[in-house]
Amino acid sequence: MQPRPPAAAPSKSLLERAYIGLISQDEDDGDRDDPTRTRILDAAYDQFCRMGIQRSSLEEVARRAGVTRITIYRKFDTKDTLVEQVVIREFRRYFARFLDDIAGADTVGDRVVAGFVSSLRAISDNPLIGGLLETEPSLLIGSIIGIGDNGSLLATVRGFVAGQLRSEQQAGTVSADLDTEMAAEMMVRISASFLTVPSQIIDLGDDEQLAAIARQFLVPMLQPPVGDHT
Repeated sequence: MQPRPPAAAPSKSLLERAYIGLISQDEDDGDRDDPTRTRILDAAYDQFCRMGIQRSSLEEVARRAGVTRITIYRKFDTKDTLVEQVVIREFRRYFARFLDDIAGADTVGDRVVAGFVSSLRAISDNPLIGGLLETEPSLLIGSIIGIGDNGSLLATVRGFVAGQLRSEQQAGTVSADLDTEMAAEMMVRISASFLTVPSQIIDLGDDEQLAAIARQFLVPMLQPPVGDHT
């Protein structure tokens, strides 16, 4: 009986790959050194924002970029590969914006509020990602809430937030007793629910309302449960 080949490693989600690229400083997968690739990505982004992904053809992207279809295929094997790279680049910008926004906050509570507002606004206001959530939700929602990938995408964001909370612990701004993984899990799931399930009472375009929600429900998560103190 022939031994079974080892199972293939599960492919990383778009958000996971974007995060890994950010922390490894692998900016835009070498776009700086390849202006043609950057031009194609920019053109695809503009085209997808205008027409949506499913209704956009490579011919239209090529025309907008001023290149031929053959050139696009030399840089990206398929349309799906091009779509992935465009979306990954936007998610990478999302992570970078999050870090910039919390950097300007004075306290850990303010950073939680800024991070929550930044996360929702960065995605909902993004012409591509926010537009996909409205017009082609099947392309993103399954990944955001973990359908089909065993929750690896949510786990990526949870790990990112948990890392920020551990940094706060090291700085002494939150209790060492805080379960950073659990707190991050709840924060991320709350954020994801706002993005994937429209609210009838909360306006994602109202920063003050979002900030008030974060202060009332997320900031208290920074305190360990009663009875866990020594």
